[in-house]
Amino acid sequence: MGENSENEKSMARKLASEINGETTRPRELEETMIKPLIKQVEDQYLRKEPLNFEIGDTVDVHQRILEGDKERIQIFNGVVIARRGGGTREKFTVRRIVSGEGVERTFPYNSPKIAKIEVKRHGKVRRAKLFYLRDRIGKATKLVERVDRAEKEAARVAKSEAKTAARAKSKEVS
Repeated sequence: MGENSENEKSMARKLASEINGETTRPRELEETMIKPLIKQVEDQYLRKEPLNFEIGDTVDVHQRILEGDKERIQIFNGVVIARRGGGTREKFTVRRIVSGEGVERTFPYNSPKIAKIEVKRHGKVRRAKLFYLRDRIGKATKLVERVDRAEKEAARVAKSEAKTAARAKSKEVS
């Protein structure tokens, strides 16, 4: 019943506008005209150098704080549990535990108040939102560290080179 009445209302509006001589444009046409304008305005406010971090990373967010006429940097460290939005509306949420209580803070991605983001660890996750961490306590909130294949291979090569160097050194001594 609700669908039909909505359909009938929209048809009635369309007919009324045609009778009054008003022309109606399809929604797609309006969107194609507006989107480039919005994009043009938003591009002015986007961050020039992107912040490189992912969901599950442990990060230090360096935020500029104004106190009177002085400016200082305050660091908020924690795990990135969510990213949402796009363009100038993009935000990310960082969670940390302070004296047994979970504290979450949402930062605008393109804000000039964010000086930089340092990635401390890369967490291995399989979800886009890590809200399940809110229910966990203690060590259960720790994420397994993600090691990229290139890093893993480089570590393996370095380890084998160290072993061969140690063997060569022990043969020289004896």
